[in-house]
Amino acid sequence: MLETTVRFFQEGGPFMYPIALVLAIGLAITLERFFYLTSVRRRNRLAFEKGILPLLQKRDYQRAMKAATNSNSAIAAIMGAGIGRLLNNSRREDIEYAMEEGLMEVLPRLEKRTQYLATLANIATLLGLLGTIIGLIAAFTAVAAADPSQKASLLSESISVAMNTTAFGLMSAIPLLMFHAILQTRTNEIVDSFEMAGVKLLNMVSDPGQQRAAA
Repeated sequence: MLETTVRFFQEGGPFMYPIALVLAIGLAITLERFFYLTSVRRRNRLAFEKGILPLLQKRDYQRAMKAATNSNSAIAAIMGAGIGRLLNNSRREDIEYAMEEGLMEVLPRLEKRTQYLATLANIATLLGLLGTIIGLIAAFTAVAAADPSQKASLLSESISVAMNTTAFGLMSAIPLLMFHAILQTRTNEIVDSFEMAGVKLLNMVSDPGQQRAAA
């Protein structure tokens, strides 16, 4: 199996190397983003469910604000912005705007580099096609000067080798697109958890009497 893979790679021509580089970069981004998003989701769950939410349910907004300030999680930054407005007796709309602003600050860090995977997948596909086209041009050029009795076999062999580049480009692009979809889904789940936490806070403070009690 290993020998077949090595031979397939060698027969594909020089374009196999940039495609392999693109694939390696994509895999590195995938691993980094996967571990980062997993860490963010875990820290958010601990900070909100174990720290901030119980205090909000007790209407202890001062301690909830302190818990949000002491936490380095993304959800704590968003909730802290909303609780800070709440402690200043701000309107519901102002609390919502503050949390939306906090989300806008956090979101770029969650989406960082994920979009590169789709671009790298397209690059791998295009490099594969370019390598095949250049290989076919070279094949037809060589066949034109070959002996007529050998043209058919020489052409078929040259085309087979040239198509290896397209195959490898697609083999690299398909996993990268799949990883992009998985990471995008994970990011959307985290954003949804932010929005759900914000809705819980807004529902808790929707009663003006509760806001005055919090002050």
